[in-house]
Amino acid sequence: MATVVLQHATVSEKLNGIKNSCCSKGPGYASPIEAMSGPKETILYVACIYSGTGIEKPDYLATVDVDPSSPTYSNVIHRLPMPYLHDELHDFGWNACSSCHGDPTANRRFLVLPSLFSGRIYAIDTENPRAPSLHKVVESEEIVAKTGLAYPHTSHCLATGDMLVSCLGDKDGNAEGNGFLLLDSDFNIKGRWEKPGHSPLFGSDFWYQPRLGTMISSSFGAPSAFTKGFNLQHVSDGLYGSHLHVYSWPDGELKQTMDLGNTGLIPLETRFLHDPSKDTGFVGCALSSNLIRFFKTAEGSWDNEVVISVQPLKVKNWILPEMPGFITDILISLDDRFLYFVNWLHGDVRQYNIKDPKKPVLTSQVWVGGLVQKGSPVVAVTEDEAEQQFDVSKIQGHPLRGGPQMIQLSLDGKRLYVTNSLFSAWDRQFYPELVKKGSHMLQIDVDTERGGLTINPNFFVDFGVEPEGPSLAHEIRYPGGDCTSDIWI
Repeated sequence: MATVVLQHATVSEKLNGIKNSCCSKGPGYASPIEAMSGPKETILYVACIYSGTGIEKPDYLATVDVDPSSPTYSNVIHRLPMPYLHDELHDFGWNACSSCHGDPTANRRFLVLPSLFSGRIYAIDTENPRAPSLHKVVESEEIVAKTGLAYPHTSHCLATGDMLVSCLGDKDGNAEGNGFLLLDSDFNIKGRWEKPGHSPLFGSDFWYQPRLGTMISSSFGAPSAFTKGFNLQHVSDGLYGSHLHVYSWPDGELKQTMDLGNTGLIPLETRFLHDPSKDTGFVGCALSSNLIRFFKTAEGSWDNEVVISVQPLKVKNWILPEMPGFITDILISLDDRFLYFVNWLHGDVRQYNIKDPKKPVLTSQVWVGGLVQKGSPVVAVTEDEAEQQFDVSKIQGHPLRGGPQMIQLSLDGKRLYVTNSLFSAWDRQFYPELVKKGSHMLQIDVDTERGGLTINPNFFVDFGVEPEGPSLAHEIRYPGGDCTSDIWI
């Protein structure tokens, strides 16, 4: 295998040059607070999946109208199919974000779509925002030949103009082969980002704070395990992660690994506070259903603590006697006031006040699906042995399928969008009706003063009635950047 090694000193020099360039304006916003005053979103992009559903059609990028004054409000107005089958589009991002704000040559124009199963990466041109087009395909064979990486998962833009993509394994699905792929501004492969010998035990999501000189990544599992569906035995076999990996930024040196133990099984989405000077962040751990805060100590190392625990439900008529909440996505409002997360199996979306990051306070909770909703064969059992199910409202007459999975917040923090597909193999296993009838997308209105969540009854995008058949809706992005892709210097 030929391996291309990134020249780390060059990246450091470029970052320092951009950091000190304050007189020119690039894409995005100068600060998170400035971003909150940005224009209200009118369209958004959604990754839609046919892979693994039995429908032999390519995955596609949907453009959805979210402007209440538009005649096509709450509808898919454009579909861009990928050129191949069986991709499994996943967590995509922009080629440039607010970390490039000081670079007048940068342009937030291209979406970077990793395909978790096929290993391809698509560059999508949004010059026409309402009708994006395919710009380039980075083929999996080239990625493997130059870096040994496969199963691309999450992409982030860098202040250098490059893009970083976490990859979860090698071409055979072994977690030991995972690492970070670096693409240049023309989507050419530059090599692996991390230094040789500094690959993590597992890979997943990641977030960097340039002022702190730090990147932290989480650890999902081995592709050879999770692509076949979830098997609890694989956790015991060591095929899933429970660690956070701390890297020097932008050098790519693995400085520290935090073992979260049983309190941090399958840590997924990783978020620093948006304030680039803050040394605090959070990660949602799916299987243990804990929200863990990570922070820098006085000695300069990193530590962690559980700040929220979602208690498992004692249940009947399910595969296990207890059901974890299964936290699959988290995000933080741009002013760092509220944190949101979803419980994919329980079916609720939660809002917490994080004014004190050490002690989040639950401010609202809304049920939008799940396995224990009324009408389901699964019932929860309370401490006094009473049976319980949760009320889940219909939207425009539509029962809510599956459980809340991906979330995206408007810049002003007042609208939370929710989709419900995690990964096709896991959707088939836990929510087979979702695969048969398709996903949907909801909008939840947010009280940004006192806290509060209310389902918007006027918004419902039904991906079950797509022209090519029911599809699975996953990641959400806005043309102007959002709370889970923008990073500030």
